[in-house]
Amino acid sequence: MKLAGKTALVTGAGSGIGQAIARLFATEGAQLALIDRDEAGLAETKGLIVDAGGAAIVQCGDVGEAGFADAAVAACAARFGGLDVLVTAAGFSCGGTVTTTAPADWDAVFRANVGGTFLFARAAIPLMQARGGGAIVTFASQLALAGGRGNSAYIAAKGAILSLTRTMALDYAEDGIRVNAIAPGAIDTPMLRRSFARHADPEPIRAASRDRHAMKRFGQAEEVAQGALYLASDASSFSTGTTLVVDGGWLAA
Repeated sequence: MKLAGKTALVTGAGSGIGQAIARLFATEGAQLALIDRDEAGLAETKGLIVDAGGAAIVQCGDVGEAGFADAAVAACAARFGGLDVLVTAAGFSCGGTVTTTAPADWDAVFRANVGGTFLFARAAIPLMQARGGGAIVTFASQLALAGGRGNSAYIAAKGAILSLTRTMALDYAEDGIRVNAIAPGAIDTPMLRRSFARHADPEPIRAASRDRHAMKRFGQAEEVAQGALYLASDASSFSTGTTLVVDGGWLAA
């Protein structure tokens, strides 16, 4: 198993990509700390892991709150004795251009995406330093590389995560901590479905997004989870500060 004896903390573990990552990591031998603001989703993820013979704890709260990040990481360390892998999969999108996005919505998107990444990395890195190393997997988007319309706050936030990933990789390379990002394409998750539902006529938007991928389909959360496993495991031992694109050919099309 690729993560045998490891402890991993996954934000956004209540659904979608975060849930798929948590379940895959558990099958690969990791102990899990599951983080989300969706209490029912966390319970579901934990149940799936425990029923399959894995070990998991849950912490429900706002990833953008500094006190919560510190407490969640401390609870993980108290239960499992440390932390080896951090995956910051929690995300939020509101849609809108610069002129149609309310300042409060802009702040909320950055709080969840960039703030959640920063705060959990800030809390987790000392534990990894104490372990002599670790792996952090952040979440960007293919839109941070390609650009896009009508989602300015989300795309800007994902671009910031790419920059943060690179600087953390440099800052902590000598501590044996690898930091890499994943840039998924459009993945069939509750967040993607909510984004389409914001439109008066969602189906043409959904079809255009699907067909923008060279593979003419949406990705599955389990496909992205395989990329996260690669970056979290020793299979990627010489990779840091980079971005793994899992986008069905979006950027190539």
